[in-house]
Amino acid sequence: MSIIEVNKLTKYYGKAKGIEDVSFNVEEGETFGFIGPNGAGKSTTIRLFLSLIYPTSGEAKIFGKDCIKFGPEIRQEIGYLPSEVFYYEGMKVRDLLKYSASFYKKDCSQRIKDLSSLMELELGRKIDDLSYGNKKKVGIVQGLLHSPKLIVLDEPTSGLDPLMQQKFFKLIREENQRGATVFFSSHILGEVQKMCNRVAIIKEGSVINIQDIKTMQKDNYKKIRITADGLDESRFKVDGVTKFEKTNGTVNFFFKGDINSMLKLISASEVSDVTIEEPTLEEIFMHYYE
Repeated sequence: MSIIEVNKLTKYYGKAKGIEDVSFNVEEGETFGFIGPNGAGKSTTIRLFLSLIYPTSGEAKIFGKDCIKFGPEIRQEIGYLPSEVFYYEGMKVRDLLKYSASFYKKDCSQRIKDLSSLMELELGRKIDDLSYGNKKKVGIVQGLLHSPKLIVLDEPTSGLDPLMQQKFFKLIREENQRGATVFFSSHILGEVQKMCNRVAIIKEGSVINIQDIKTMQKDNYKKIRITADGLDESRFKVDGVTKFEKTNGTVNFFFKGDINSMLKLISASEVSDVTIEEPTLEEIFMHYYE
């Protein structure tokens, strides 16, 4: 079952394009990555399928229901952490979270205590006394206090120190294991690679690829490093080779094509070391953007 269904979603601000013809599905129980640099359209897409803003054209459904027609009902089962968090600064953390919990038809008091303890959040402090990182912790607790079926995270780790980031990732994995679907939007590609099953790449307001991360790595280039004495570098400058570099008897390059043909070229040389590995998500991403 598709938890999120986005079909040709388009948003224009006057003549300026936000996103155009964005389509993807997120299946129940998966952790779906949504990557692109700042300004690519990630937050606009999220705000549209949460019906926080309305589209110019296209549609989105969550839990099989139209996001605009059934917005209030759908949001009962969504936890959302925006990239920037803003709160009533005069309120204490405890009062803010109780107020947030009052919108849901369940007792969230124990859940608030457990999450606040995990995130090392002081409930008695005022919002305006908190650092940016601690305000982000408030957003995390607020987004998860009602045990949502769908968790939407927009640049969730900004402001968190490395130790707290690891606690956060562990928490999200546990939420996913209990059955929650996770939509994870970020420009930090290492995070997406660790957390997600599939990923969509958005560029200038349009989705340019959607694929399983492992398949994306296997179907893309191979990173090849060869070390040899008196290496004839010209033999490796064939179709499919890019980013060729030579340093002190070692050549590094990317190769896309029949790996068997490349292995024949390598075996024809007296080499002392060979490394063939999959590219990182960051390297794949840069390929699409270049």
